[in-house]
Amino acid sequence: MDYALWRRQIFAIVQLEWKKTLFSRRGIWVYALAFLPALLFGINAYRVKLVRAEQERVQIAVPNAGAASARIAMGMKTQAVADLLRDAEVTYSRFSRGRRLEIIRYSDGANSYDLIFREGELSNKRRRNQGLLSDDILAFAGVYQYFFLRLAIFFGCVGIFMNLFRGEMLDQSLHYYLLAPVRREVLMVGKYLAGLLATALIFVSSTALQLYLMLSAHSSKEMSDYLANGGSAHILQYMGVTALGCVGYGSIFLAAGLVMKNPMIAAATILFWESINWFLPAMLKKFSVIFYLQSLCPIVAPLNSDIPDALKILVSTAAPTPGPLAVAGLFAVSIAVLGIASIYARKIEINYGAD
Repeated sequence: MDYALWRRQIFAIVQLEWKKTLFSRRGIWVYALAFLPALLFGINAYRVKLVRAEQERVQIAVPNAGAASARIAMGMKTQAVADLLRDAEVTYSRFSRGRRLEIIRYSDGANSYDLIFREGELSNKRRRNQGLLSDDILAFAGVYQYFFLRLAIFFGCVGIFMNLFRGEMLDQSLHYYLLAPVRREVLMVGKYLAGLLATALIFVSSTALQLYLMLSAHSSKEMSDYLANGGSAHILQYMGVTALGCVGYGSIFLAAGLVMKNPMIAAATILFWESINWFLPAMLKKFSVIFYLQSLCPIVAPLNSDIPDALKILVSTAAPTPGPLAVAGLFAVSIAVLGIASIYARKIEINYGAD
């Protein structure tokens, strides 16, 4: 076995493939999907800066606004609360929804509140989202685990890895590789590494940009405290989980694109299985990629409050897999899938008319 030759051939294939994959017009939608969360965190950063500016203005203009806010108690009448805020010179907005529901919205310089009045009496004092760093960290965990891992990386890998073989079959250009004096296993490994390099570059960059935009809205002291108290490790973990998602899903979709004439059926089946992971028994959860990726996330995202109560009852929990075991498991599954695909690749014959 000439390992040196195989390494050179793999390196040559990666050089040919990764740029083609990264700059393919077919992959433009992958960029849009990958960087959509960054756009949302950029908008949120702008909003947080506006909220902070308003709080600073109130702190300077109305230094006793906090004392007035503390005097507001449950059960107070709407007009009494409005008079209290007016006497303290706190700016507020008052509006109604229907005949029996009124809302007063104001900021005391430290927090912003929605006061909910039912039948003219204060029934709920709700603090509005202030753009606190702790709130943003939880929001990032939710977006990352519910959207980025489950949809963006998943479909990004579908679009890139399935096209490595299937796309060349459709373009009727795969035979050039098959006529070259290159072992099929070497070709497959080279294409996989090229796809992995492209997806990791796209999605890890997006993860880093999202985290940067999330932190950029906050003061340098808040950022320093966060980074010094485990934030740096969290950032590395998120970027590592992103890369591992590309490793796991990439191997599966590369094999699907190689073996199946219609790999979208495999993608739909895997998406369904990964989506119902919340509701599977603990044993079955372990037969999915998302379970191990979530085990490696530094923060568990809170359950979506929009899920109906009937579905919340069906959600089952399982102890997360220890980090080293989860990483080793993902690599083991990927190697096994690629190994099986390599066996198939040895027998592959091209008939463009049939494909």
